[in-house]
Amino acid sequence: MLQIDHVTKTFNPGTVNEKTALRNVSLNLKRGDFATIVGSNGAGKSTLFNAITGAFFTDSGRIYLDGEDITFKKEHLRSRDIGHLFQDPLMGTAPHMTIEENMSLAYLKASYHRKSLFSSITKKDKAFFRSKLSQLHMGLEDRMDNPVGLLSGGQRQALTLVMATMVTPKILLLDEHTAALDPATAEKVLDLTKRVVAENHLTCLMVTHNMHQALDVGNRTLMMYNGTIILDKEGEERSHMTVDDLLEQFSIQAGKELDNDRILLSGKVEG
Repeated sequence: MLQIDHVTKTFNPGTVNEKTALRNVSLNLKRGDFATIVGSNGAGKSTLFNAITGAFFTDSGRIYLDGEDITFKKEHLRSRDIGHLFQDPLMGTAPHMTIEENMSLAYLKASYHRKSLFSSITKKDKAFFRSKLSQLHMGLEDRMDNPVGLLSGGQRQALTLVMATMVTPKILLLDEHTAALDPATAEKVLDLTKRVVAENHLTCLMVTHNMHQALDVGNRTLMMYNGTIILDKEGEERSHMTVDDLLEQFSIQAGKELDNDRILLSGKVEG
């Protein structure tokens, strides 16, 4: 479903601020893969997502989505096939628009092959929105006329997840989408995420700072460091790995100990 071949990206080349954020990165995701990505700040995780979404064009390499070469496809065209959730619950929705209006825009954009962005939302569409919201068990289906800005962070992330997946995307990108939530809400949104991904047989990449999530969620674990993928584990080998094994593998592959306090704390607190 996703094929990344030898992608490199350098920002501010030839200046004192030159930074190579992706270094010859290659990755193949099979249809239905749910891969988690862990790595310290500056490892290249979000940059990899931005390369996939088309926030910038890469310097070299190719990117294919479902067999289509999207290397130089514009971002707004890629967004029709890519679901994307951010760490900040405020991103991904328009706070002054109602829940129904937000869902309508997302639905029309993703349904471009069947509808125009200037199409009208029908009663059938509205019933579809209600049915999707009812699956959240948050009562949002009875608040469709409320501005999204009145929702809590967890409710907004849950709504954004529904908006990103109500027309099945070719790939779903989750960039630490539970990190800004309180622990109880984060767990609820993560459980919802796993259910939505499984029910829709989505291909998914999820960035997390939590070492346990990196091993427990999905079917594949990636670790990034200094703009490269230094670890890629799945199947039987992954199922027997522990957080300590991940830390040891990081040390071996990166040639240094992991020194990110946020990641290390997640391993100790939940370990």
